Parts: sequence; structure tokens; C-alpha cells
Amino acid sequence: MKVIEHINSATDTQFSYEIIPPLRGKGIQIIIDMIDDLKKFNPPFIDVTSHSSSAQKFQDGKTILKRKRPGTISICGIIQNRFNIDTVAHLVCNGFTKEETEDALIELSFLGIKNILAISGDGNPKKIIQDGKSINNNSLELIHQIKNLSQGNYLHEIANSSTIDMCVGIGCYPEKHAFSNDFDQEIDLLKQKIAAGASYAVTQMFFDNDKYFAFVDRCRKENITIPIIPGIKILDKPRQIDILPKIFDIKLPDELRNEAVENIEHIQEVGTRWAIKQSEELINAGVPIIHYYLMNDTSCMLNILNHLHK
Repeated sequence: MKVIEHINSATDTQFSYEIIPPLRGKGIQIIIDMIDDLKKFNPPFIDVTSHSSSAQKFQDGKTILKRKRPGTISICGIIQNRFNIDTVAHLVCNGFTKEETEDALIELSFLGIKNILAISGDGNPKKIIQDGKSINNNSLELIHQIKNLSQGNYLHEIANSSTIDMCVGIGCYPEKHAFSNDFDQEIDLLKQKIAAGASYAVTQMFFDNDKYFAFVDRCRKENITIPIIPGIKILDKPRQIDILPKIFDIKLPDELRNEAVENIEHIQEVGTRWAIKQSEELINAGVPIIHYYLMNDTSCMLNILNHLHK
């Protein structure tokens, strides 16, 4: 089932989750255990992130590029076929050629996975592109490639080729993307992605619901009508107080920051209460889905779900 179908058929607020593949060399059991914890709450879908190669330096002075967290496609397949929960595979531009992207889309289609989140991805060292191959420079170009495959147009002509039908989601930024000059540029890019084939958007994490509501209102005034799913992160580690605003160019509300700093040894309780408060307000506003960024830790999330399902 496609994400847009889940959204359109929702009669009350549902909860989706985002997980990351285990580090290279680690097993799949951590993922299986997490899904076992979450499945009783009937998630409509689960996102699995994708990570490009990063530089790794060894003692002999050599530096190689290696994917730190491989496994996005296989994890999507395991979740969808073992647990019967739809999955959303993240596809990134940085670090992948168009040929690799096409192969990934073919594999996802073979596995019955119909949902993609198209994003640019984090910055990484420049990948050496072999002759005859090319890259998507940004997520807009990536969406165009996905759209071409939905029409049976592969990178190299294939006679009697099958189409690949994907529901495409995109990211959006209630507090503006760090690289955008202003919200006008942000809105214009959203419109281009929707025209290219995006069906829904999911926000970057935010801790102030007013910023989400203001962003949605601005989009609607600009005739952007696709669903905009709010993305929530539970503040559960002391270092996140400073590192999350720095990495994602977001702001923690003073009330949350002050309470977290004053109760640093109990930050999970502080973050859980705040996420419950955010969730309840979003539910009361009638959002069809709330998306939670789990970072492969369900302990706080289960407390939130048990509270919301009382």
C-alpha cells in the first residue's frame, strides 16, 4: 500500500516511524526487536534511512570510502515481508550514481516496495564517477529519474521494459532548510518537486508545533495541497540539547531547553513529556499521521504510545 493511500484512508491519527540501518558489521536483530515492539500499535509504514559512503582513514595512512550503514533495501524487504508493514526506502543523491539509483529502484520494485523518500542526503566526499555514468545533483533530479521509470524510461533504452510505480515523498523544513536563502525559495522548490511527481512531504524534526502550523498555513496559501506529515524527535540524550539545533538548523523552545538543562539526569522523562504534549496537540489538530524519528531506540517511544493509547 502506498503512503498516500494510508494518509487518505486514515480515520484517526496514526503513527509512523523512521529507523536507521545498523552499523556495518552489526546484525539485523536490533531491527527485528524494534519492529516487534512497535507492531502491536499497527504502524501504517516504517521509513528506513539510506547513507552514502564516508571517508575512513586507517593506521597505514590510507583513506577509503565505505558505506557505514548499508542495508536499506534488505531491511525494507524484511520488514515488509516478515511483518506485513509497508516500508519507505530513502533514496539519496549524494554518493550514488543514477545507475545505482536505477538498480535500487528495480530491486525495491521486485520486493513489492512501493514507497520512496527522495532526498539529497548528507554531504560526503566527492565520489569518483566512472566514464559513462552520471549522478543526480539534487532531490529534484532524483524525482525526475523516478518519474521516468514510472513511464518505462530507463537510463539506457530497453525494449518492452516494465514501468516502476512508486509513491514519492519529499522532505520539507518548517524552520527553513539551512541552505535556503529564504522561505520563498523553499516554497518554490517544493512546488517544483510536486510538479515532478512528489505525492506527500514529511517535515524535518521540530519541537515547536507553532512552526509546523505556520509552515502548513503558508504552503496552503501558496496552493501547495499535498499532505505534510509532521516529524517528531524525542529529546532523550544530554548532547542533543546542543547538537540537534546545530546539525539541523532548528531551535529548541526555551521552555524545553531550560527544563532539560535543569533536569539533565532525567532528560528522557523531560523529552517524553514534551513529545506527548506535541503529539496530543497535533492529534487534536486532526493530522492523519505523526512521524517519529526513533534513531533505533524505542524505549521512550513505547512510553509515549502507551500514554496516547490509553
